[in-house]
Amino acid sequence: MVADAEKFAEEDKKHSERVAAKNGLEGYAYSLKTSMDDEKVGGKLDPADKDAINAACKTALNWLEDNENAEADEFEEQKKTLEKVANPIMMKLYSQGGGPEDMGGMPGGMPGGMPGGGFGGGGGGGGAAGGQGPKVEEVD
Repeated sequence: MVADAEKFAEEDKKHSERVAAKNGLEGYAYSLKTSMDDEKVGGKLDPADKDAINAACKTALNWLEDNENAEADEFEEQKKTLEKVANPIMMKLYSQGGGPEDMGGMPGGMPGGMPGGGFGGGGGGGGAAGGQGPKVEEVD
């Protein structure tokens, strides 16, 4: 039994990493989408910036639907693509608003955190409006 566990440990680790990357992308996209619907966040953005984030979220979520069985690095690459759109806009929002205190905070913190440990709620996690939220895949 121990030999079987050791035999499948690497496979289990890869599956766990894939699921975590998938859930990270999905949670980040839904958190951003929810933030855009929140008047305290989305209401303070230029309409063009808000549209850019919403379009990037839609693209990421559509990609997720079409690629549910992608590898962890593919999910991470999609998240980085989404972050490239969202992070500069959110940084601009924070610099204009003076920080989260002035905005009442973002739902779930800064979605996905900021690269390099800047602002940060860590992993997203705010639920989406309208009952649509991320599908969470469990790992045994």
